[in-house]
Order: sequence, then structure tokens, then C-alpha cells
Amino acid sequence: MITNAVQYIVEGGHRLSGTIRPSGNKNAALPIVAAALLSDKPVVLENVPRIRDVETLVQLIQSVGASAEWVERNTLHIHAKNLRAADLDPDLCKKIRGAILLAAPLLARCGEVTLPPPGGDVIGRRRLDTHFLALEQLGATYKIGKRLEFRTSGLRGVDMFLDEPSVTATENAITAAVAAKGTTVIGNAACEPHVQDLCHFLVALGGQIEGIGTNRVTIHGGRTLTGATHRIGPDHIEVGSFIGLAAVTRSPLRIERAGVEHLRAIRMGFERLGVVCEVDGEDLIVPDNQTMEIQSDLGGAVPKLEDQPWPAFPADVMSIAIVTATQCKGMVLMFEKMFESRMFFVDKLVGMGARIVLCDPHRAIVAGPSSLTASTVESPDIRAGMAMLLAALCARGTSTINNVGQIERGYERIDERLRALGARIERVEDRREK
Repeated sequence: MITNAVQYIVEGGHRLSGTIRPSGNKNAALPIVAAALLSDKPVVLENVPRIRDVETLVQLIQSVGASAEWVERNTLHIHAKNLRAADLDPDLCKKIRGAILLAAPLLARCGEVTLPPPGGDVIGRRRLDTHFLALEQLGATYKIGKRLEFRTSGLRGVDMFLDEPSVTATENAITAAVAAKGTTVIGNAACEPHVQDLCHFLVALGGQIEGIGTNRVTIHGGRTLTGATHRIGPDHIEVGSFIGLAAVTRSPLRIERAGVEHLRAIRMGFERLGVVCEVDGEDLIVPDNQTMEIQSDLGGAVPKLEDQPWPAFPADVMSIAIVTATQCKGMVLMFEKMFESRMFFVDKLVGMGARIVLCDPHRAIVAGPSSLTASTVESPDIRAGMAMLLAALCARGTSTINNVGQIERGYERIDERLRALGARIERVEDRREK
């Protein structure tokens, strides 16, 4: 059997330079596209990343009767005048975890929704319990079988406390609460930039939300919603990826309109690795004269870089930080707390020459700097795939990265944008026999 997948052929060891602008935040675009179904009036979304996950969600909202049209490359018009409680396509749902975000708006508009189990990256167990518990408290019933069935005779406000600060569960709860009658208070809410962006969009539609950016959000629901035009903010995870890109290739880069107000923890994490960025208005500058020396803890102890819920260092930047650490002088413990399978890509880095000890599914010790050698590797998930691309760009020789569809689920036209900086990367059809 011959596949028509895509590979990246990457010639490493070249310095880059120039200016790059981050795409719209993928993790904001998905809940905002879903939440656009709450209103029966036209919605215009700008700066929407044109990536596979978003395209898949657009197909799903079209399948339930919404009109969705790309009027420019990154501008999407949505008009959910009439919706139907249709069974969603299981083949589309298994491509993205974001399919679960349709539960709240379809419950609000149709009173019921049937979802196949959502897909997405395989980076460990990603429980859905918080979604069910939150929607149940808001007045929905659910049934779990081969499909997920939700029903409601009317959503109502409630005071709830989430059992974990799940981002997508918080987004589902906030979206449902905007449509519910009465006031909802959500404690232990996630407050990442993409959750904040969703809240700002819902306010633009006419919702009333207090506590945006905190872990206690109050929603006064049941208000009449209108149409709106909303611009999705920059992707701080992509900015973190570009900081790592500049560091490992020893390149000066300017990241335009980087959303610097959301970068404190990311910048602090990279500073621990000896990578310091400068702020110039709305832009972030990564100079090429970095020390690239890991900063020990007081007394010379081995430092630790760990991820935690916002506003701490984001889990989605951990893979990038690990690759960056392989090029830095010193030793650091990388502690991935969120997902038990996200560290498993480090064996590919070890195969390229990195000095890494994987202690357990959550911790790895990185000692650097290591001279990486080109290799043929797979892209296991969005973030690890981007990390492998960074490793290939700083390695000696020419690497082949397979399964790059995973990278392209989260990074728009990344090969074109990196070539504009001077990267030697070619996107080719993979015609290996399977």
C-alpha cells in the first residue's frame, strides 16, 4: 500500500534572521468557532488560524446547519440561523479533541447533542469527567456509551466548583452559562489566554461575564445575544516555539504582535535556560548573543523547569523547552506534570545525540550542550512534532520528519514561514510503502 502523507526534509545547521508573526491562537479559535453557534446572528471572526483542527471544526458546525465561509484566508463568517440536533460525524470528531466544545452551544440551541468520543493528540489520559459534571450542574443530563449523549429541558445558572481547572471544560461551562437562565459562578476555572479570549468574544455577543483572567468567573446568563466581529489574539504557544527556534539556531528574530502581556511565565522559563528576550512595544525580540547557560538554583543546585496551570509555564511549551535545553550549557530537570505520555518523544532526541535521562513519564534530566546529528523521525503530536522540527534545524546534516500532518494541525504554513527566515525546509509527498 502506498500512502500520500507529507514529510519535511530539513537541512540543519543554518542561522536564520528576520521577522515572523504568530498566527491566531488555535486554542482560542476552536472554542470561539463553537460558541458562535450560540447566536442566530452573523458572526465575523478575524485572525483565525487556517489549520487542520480549525478546518475540521468548521466542517462539523456546517454539518449541523450553520453557514461557515472563509471570506479571506484568515477571516471566517459564521451564521447559525438554523441548527439541527444532528449526530456528528465520528470520522471528523476523532480527528480533534475540540469536538467536545460543541456540547454547550448545541445543548443551548437544540436541547440535545450526540457526540462520538473526541480525538486529538495521544499524550496521556485526557479525562472528560469535568465536562459532564459541569454541564450536569447547569441542567443537562448525559449518557455515556459508544457515543456521548447530552439532553436538557433548559439550562440554569448555578454555583459550581470544577474538580480540576480543565481548559476545555471551563470553556464548555462558560459557553453554557451564557445561555443559561440566572447567574453562574465557576470556581477553580482555567484562566489561560484562550479562555480569556473566549470570554471577550462572548461579551462581544452580549454576554455579561465578570472575573475574566481569574479562576473565579461569574456569568449572568440568559441575555439576548447578537452578532459581532471579533479578532482572535496571537498564539502564545507559537511565540514560545519561535523563542526556542531562535535559541537553538543562534539566530536573531523579531516576533511581531506577540501578545507580550501573556508571555511572562514563558520568558521566565527560557531565562532559566539562558535565553533572554527583549520587549519592543507589541513585539518580542530574541537577540542572537544568548548565553545559553542554564541558571542553577541558589547554592548551585540543579534547577527545575516545570509546567503548571496558567499563569505558570504552559505544558504546551515543554517539548520546545526540552529541545532548547539540549543546546544549553548545564543540567536541568524538566518536569511535565500535566500529561503522562508527552515526554516519550525524547528517545528521538537521544537518537540524534541529545544527553537526556528519562526518569519516568513526567521527568527528564537534560545535560547540554549536545551536538545533534540529522535523523529520520516521526511527529508524534503537535507540540513534540514542532520540537523535532527545531531539533532538525539545529542538527548537522539533513533530517526527514514524517507524519507532519500532526504539526500542521497546530501551525499554519509553518514550512513557508520558516523558509522566509532562511530555514532550509522542503515539504514533500511521502510515498513510502506501508
